[in-house]
Amino acid sequence: MNILTFKTNEELNEAGAGIITGLIRTNPRAVLGLATGSTPIGIYEELVRVYRKGLISFKSVTTFNLDEYAGLPADHPESYRSFMERHLFSHIDLPAGQSHIPDGNAPDLEAECKRYDRLLEDAKQIDLQILGVGHNGHIGFNEPDHALRSGTHIVKLRETTREANARFFPTLDAVPTHALTMGVGTILKAKTILFIARGADKAEIVHEALTGPIRTELPASLLQTHPNVVVLLDAEAGRLFA
Repeated sequence: MNILTFKTNEELNEAGAGIITGLIRTNPRAVLGLATGSTPIGIYEELVRVYRKGLISFKSVTTFNLDEYAGLPADHPESYRSFMERHLFSHIDLPAGQSHIPDGNAPDLEAECKRYDRLLEDAKQIDLQILGVGHNGHIGFNEPDHALRSGTHIVKLRETTREANARFFPTLDAVPTHALTMGVGTILKAKTILFIARGADKAEIVHEALTGPIRTELPASLLQTHPNVVVLLDAEAGRLFA
């Protein structure tokens, strides 16, 4: 595990985008696992800048997002499809058919999970998976539990997770109660995991996840079992590693 701490968010964004850019230049047909939330936005913005300079193309890239809220149509402003369009997809040359996000508004969510797993199986392996971490240690929407699911599945969101995401919605009641998420088993199959955290409020959970006991009650701790994790932290999130 390679843990890197940066003095500024700009340096972190450049480093993260540089890793992804380097992968795509080496392998134009790379398969990327993408995340949402505030953590990766700066990296996506940097990727857009690199693309606009003509230094990279996404024409042959395939992407898979980690998760999506259940019950939100794709065009809802807080759906993760809308998030990705707003922050990345609409600014680059990635063909629409090569970006995959679970359909949280599918009539049969169990069938949708199986469909998404088939797409992932057809892709063989994610080359690089971007991950953030929740305050309770969740990755994707894999919440702490006595056991964790390997494949894509429906999850009931913890109240702490809903409260953390309430800032994006008019009220807490408007935050979905369930989501579809890629399973921990699928996440850990990625060749490389790019694990990113920002802010003082993430310092303790990141340190515990990366140095403490491995347990399903702290899903991010399972990253310790992966052979190739690159950790990017800002100064506040990384303060306990100093």
